[in-house]
Amino acid sequence: MAMQDLYQNVLMVILIGMVVGVGVLTLDKFGQADGITTDAGTAINASRDAVGGIASNWMDLVVTIVILVTILALVIGGFFWFQKRGGR
Repeated sequence: MAMQDLYQNVLMVILIGMVVGVGVLTLDKFGQADGITTDAGTAINASRDAVGGIASNWMDLVVTIVILVTILALVIGGFFWFQKRGGR
């Protein structure tokens, strides 16, 4: 992994956040619609609450892991590059 791959990782995290956000907004609109049964409304609200927790609980962890993997790949790649260039 090189610095060029960092752009792709950042885009991946942004895309995941956008998909989760659109999903929560869609569930919210379905929950406010007229003509749904009580059971359907309860299920939609439970799904919205479960998906909404991803942004507050898991997104920080995902971003941290992506950053750590990128840093490790850059450091390890630097050592391999140093060996290929005739380092000790």
